[in-house]
Amino acid sequence: MNHEVGNEIADALGVLLRRTTRTRLHQRLTEGLGDELDELTYPVLSALARTGPSSAADLAPEVGLDRSGVTRRASRLEDAGLVRREPDPRDRRAQLLVLTEQGHRAVAELRERLAAHITASLAAWPPGEAEAFARSLHRFTREGPFA
Repeated sequence: MNHEVGNEIADALGVLLRRTTRTRLHQRLTEGLGDELDELTYPVLSALARTGPSSAADLAPEVGLDRSGVTRRASRLEDAGLVRREPDPRDRRAQLLVLTEQGHRAVAELRERLAAHITASLAAWPPGEAEAFARSLHRFTREGPFA
C-alpha cells in the first residue's frame, strides 16, 4: 500500500472528526427530543452510555470538555431526567454521573437514529460494499492507530 491511501484516509477522518461535522450530526440526531437533549448535551449522554457511571472529571477527556463543561451539560441532562448523581463508592466526597432508565431509553433512540442515518447514507452503494466498509472500519479501529 502506498502513502497516498494513508493520506486519503487521513483526509476523510479529518472531515469526520471536525467539530462542525459532529455538531451537525448531533443536531440531526437530537431533533425533537426536548430542549435539554441537544448537540451540546448529546456527547455527555453518549459517553456515559459507553463508559458507565463516571465523575465529571473522568468524563471530561472522553467528550473533549473540561470538568465544569461536563458538569453544566450533565445538569441539563439531570433536569430532563436522563442522568442522576450518586455518591462515588470509592470517594464519598465525589459524585458519579449515572444514566437513568429514561437516559438509557434516550440513548437507545439516539443509536437507532444514528444507525438509520448511516444506513440511508449508504443506500446507494453497490451490494456488499457497505458491509465490506463496516468490517474494514471495525478492523481499522480495533487494530489501527486508534486501538
